[in-house]
Amino acid sequence: MFKVYFTLAAPLLVSFQHCQATPTQEVSLAQRDLLSDLENGLSDGVRDALDHSILPSWWQDLPTGEQQIKDAFGVKNLDSLNGETGFLNIPGYANYTTSGWNARIRGQMYTLPYFNLSQSKQDDLAQDFLPGVDWNTLSATEKDNARNLTGNIYSVPKSGQDVNFYFKVAPQSPGSATGGQTWEQNVKFPYKTNSAGEVSGFLPLSDPNKQLPAGNGSGGVVGILDTWTKGIQSGNATTYLVPKEGITILSDIDDTLRVTKIYIPKEGLYNSFARDFTPWLNMPSIYSSWATQNTNSSSSAQSPSPYHFHYLTTTPEQATRTYMDFVYAYYPLGSFDTRPLNFTTVAQTFSTRRELLYQIFQTFPKRKFVLVGDTSNSDVLSDYPKLVQTFPGQVHCILMRNISKTDSNFHMPYNTAEFQSLKSGQYMFFSTPDDLRGLNFANGDCVNRSVEQSTDFGWHNLPGDGDTIDSNGQGNRAALSAKFSMPAIVLALIAGIMSAL
Repeated sequence: MFKVYFTLAAPLLVSFQHCQATPTQEVSLAQRDLLSDLENGLSDGVRDALDHSILPSWWQDLPTGEQQIKDAFGVKNLDSLNGETGFLNIPGYANYTTSGWNARIRGQMYTLPYFNLSQSKQDDLAQDFLPGVDWNTLSATEKDNARNLTGNIYSVPKSGQDVNFYFKVAPQSPGSATGGQTWEQNVKFPYKTNSAGEVSGFLPLSDPNKQLPAGNGSGGVVGILDTWTKGIQSGNATTYLVPKEGITILSDIDDTLRVTKIYIPKEGLYNSFARDFTPWLNMPSIYSSWATQNTNSSSSAQSPSPYHFHYLTTTPEQATRTYMDFVYAYYPLGSFDTRPLNFTTVAQTFSTRRELLYQIFQTFPKRKFVLVGDTSNSDVLSDYPKLVQTFPGQVHCILMRNISKTDSNFHMPYNTAEFQSLKSGQYMFFSTPDDLRGLNFANGDCVNRSVEQSTDFGWHNLPGDGDTIDSNGQGNRAALSAKFSMPAIVLALIAGIMSAL
């Protein structure tokens, strides 16, 4: 039987306060302290978050330092393994100001000594992430998947390194039809990699001849830039030029776009480490229809999508490549946000998502957002509705998959109370992807009126209770709900997870 052990941990949250892009007003880059604007957002500083949180022990035990990796490998010197230097370049967005485009840069420099270990040692380390699974029953593909992700988890950060970026207009860029394909730029990031091997900030793109498309208008992505880390073959990515106004479809990934089942820990690990990533039902066709919505199909010129797609996951940064490969194989191209290194508690995950959401909302104060998620993410259930109040007029719609409707194994307690303050036309809970078919956000759509909406606001899936306890303490167990405190909710969460095992 697979067992999950829980422990209390104090949070550590990295501040992003120095890498935001002019959220409420345009300020000329020439008038700002450039180094301050580009300050590494992933510094070693910390700030307060939640006091305590609960997390599975396997998650807490991810290697976070060189000594831990040496101990796991059974070596005294990692240099003996001669790991190749790589760079994880997260596909980013760029915003437009009076001084031009500013590209959001984030990435990590590392080496991968794991792949120079013996095959048996690689397998031993990979099996640690698949407790209760007989390694010998895995297919060759599943074993390769587990080794690849384990190798990335055991990456060794390279701190104190210079990073040089090269930008060039991509052949598929909508802006290339205007002659922008000749534009290119080399730029050195103003700060070396930090102790986690990371760099983060906004870089201004120089375009004195106005070869790049302007970003004053409205709509989807107006330009796509191939982005390389010079001298490192693995450091290629994409930067998306997003205009000031328009609609951004911002989506969670696990159990929204792909089958993960994070609410069943053993299954969630198996789906993340061994099995090929699988789309959830026909969700790719829904996103494909959105990507081509309202475009001029009769035009011979390339028709850009009317929307900007942004994918946000709080999965560890080490797993980003797997997520990117999956998303780009099944869903429209778009920018990415993931959880930086060294975030290991649930509290930090909550705060991380909120930090990343705030950053993109502040970077594009005139854009409207369609937020897509599911009921297995308590942070999404809380953060999405709060954005409506925090950023008035920017949330166009919230679309939430109700997992309980399609998976009888979903026993995780979840709370929909935050949605009670929203107008009924601002959100929609859906059961299958087809419930979303036909929604046209450019026409103001948010709710499919043919889909029944009977949301009870409050806690669902409480252990031993088949009924919902609403935000007013009403229901068959109103007396119990009146006594609910945060420790009780925590215990309910544990019980819900354990009942799924």
